[in-house]
Amino acid sequence: MYVVIIGGGQIGSYMAELLLKSKIDFVVVDSNHDNVEKLIKKFGQEHACYGDGTDPTILSSVKIQEADVVACVTGRDEVNLVASMIAKFEFQSPRVVGRVNNPSNSWLFNIGMGVDAAVNQADIIGHMVVEEMSMKNFLTLMKLSKGGHSIVQLVAAESCLASGKKIATLSLPKDCLLIAIYHGEELIIPNGETVIFPGDRIIFFSNDSIYNDLVRLFGSNQ
Repeated sequence: MYVVIIGGGQIGSYMAELLLKSKIDFVVVDSNHDNVEKLIKKFGQEHACYGDGTDPTILSSVKIQEADVVACVTGRDEVNLVASMIAKFEFQSPRVVGRVNNPSNSWLFNIGMGVDAAVNQADIIGHMVVEEMSMKNFLTLMKLSKGGHSIVQLVAAESCLASGKKIATLSLPKDCLLIAIYHGEELIIPNGETVIFPGDRIIFFSNDSIYNDLVRLFGSNQ
């Protein structure tokens, strides 16, 4: 797998760390000399490129056409949007992720503009605050740019209805997909025979409108 990151600030650098730990090949493109020097010291010359992330020549030089994912995460929405469009429409990148800095610009980050998934930090933080108040066992990991769907994590409560039951016996909402379960440090790819235990961290792909149904199954029943 190969990932091109446009933007070598704090977010781009952190993403690079995660990719390095996962042994995924990547390169970070940034137009700031200081950022690039830091990236080179941290990750090596082969993982950093000085240049404009909206310049097709620069993008071609880092073999963006071979990238499985392009992440446009600079601090400027206009740069992220232009870079996303170039990646998608000029280089046919299969997966483009765009960072939204100003929430009022979020409507622009859609598939028609080359963005497969928009990461709206303000929106995610806002949802986390609301969820912390009303659904304390929920955490939104990512909101997708269309369709009202999210990837969420919840923790099965001690007294939840799902505790001790097989997934096949649960009346899961139609608009959700159970992706993974962390039982302690063990990662489980679930199937119908998988049993839910209190404290399990469960990753779902779900429609935002069914949170209450998930709370009913996995939240406290007291």
